Amino acid sequence: MAPLPLVRVSLLVAFSVFLTLVLGFGLPAALNFVAGCFGFPGSSVTECVVVAYLLFVLYVAMPRLPRGTVKVEGKGVLITGCDSGFGHALAKHLHKMGFTVFAGCLLKGGDGAVDLAQMHSERMKVLQLDVCSGEQVEKAVEFVRANLENPENGLWAIVNNAGLSTFGEVEFTTMDTYKQVSEVNLWGTIRVTKAFLPLVRRARGRVVNLASMYGRMGNALRSPYCVSKYGVEAFSDCLRYEMKAWGVKVSVVEPGNFIVATGILTRDIVASTADKLWQEAAPGVQQDYGRTHFDNDMALMRSYCGSGQKDVAPVLEDITDAIASRRPFTRYNPMEPYWWIRMQVMTHLPAAISDRLYF
Repeated sequence: MAPLPLVRVSLLVAFSVFLTLVLGFGLPAALNFVAGCFGFPGSSVTECVVVAYLLFVLYVAMPRLPRGTVKVEGKGVLITGCDSGFGHALAKHLHKMGFTVFAGCLLKGGDGAVDLAQMHSERMKVLQLDVCSGEQVEKAVEFVRANLENPENGLWAIVNNAGLSTFGEVEFTTMDTYKQVSEVNLWGTIRVTKAFLPLVRRARGRVVNLASMYGRMGNALRSPYCVSKYGVEAFSDCLRYEMKAWGVKVSVVEPGNFIVATGILTRDIVASTADKLWQEAAPGVQQDYGRTHFDNDMALMRSYCGSGQKDVAPVLEDITDAIASRRPFTRYNPMEPYWWIRMQVMTHLPAAISDRLYF
């Protein structure tokens, strides 16, 4: 996380103090009032605070309560984007659990695909799958149907993991870049889901879509990515409503900052992207913004390189829960506390407050 200016730090501290005072003086009275409405005797201030704190611990600090697991044997899962990152690790993880894994790779001859193929397991099936290609998606459906243990039982789950990320201010970002990012992140998710949904409906299975914390809140320099991930969130909500009648569960996983774990952003990537952004910008944009402003933006992006959580295990655990739990959650938030708090502030408080705190 880049250091915050002194003014923003002061605002965050002041907001924390204000929230503490409100909870300290207002919460006990509110709890007593609610208890009185339900006919309970008045509780002491201390008891109210203790109850509120225990509820907070149960919600945040306690391990996830078991909600039953489905039978793994004989169930197939399709995962897109298995060349590297979350997808590659997830393919190995679900295979270890006993699932039959259909690992979709953009490059079937790439390092990630070769690594999975070298497992030489009947339950690890690597296939060519560019989510931007309707033809490859249809061939993938045929391949999966032909290799299911029992095609009549359908495909248990699809995990739409394939994704593309970039950065840049709006006026420096070309329309082709917006289209390219959404073609993978949004339209690829929709294309794969529509193609495999008949098999998933037959199994009364699961659809798990990888969105992002940036699918719930925007950020400067990230509009192409945010636009695509906001779309994934909306598509997932609409699909969840429709699939309820079919017994299909739809979940969204919203990872936080896993840059260092996935290597999705490096100094070399920042440098090459910066050159592209500056060269493709209109002369008037270059002149109005100035090189100093642009370089400061790029320095900010470089500061994120190597940041974030180092282990992808939280993401794998949440995806696994969405696939294997009898009662999966609608949304999962594998992210550091800072980002979780920021997401809650930006999605629940008035924009006038969150904008002042973070921008």
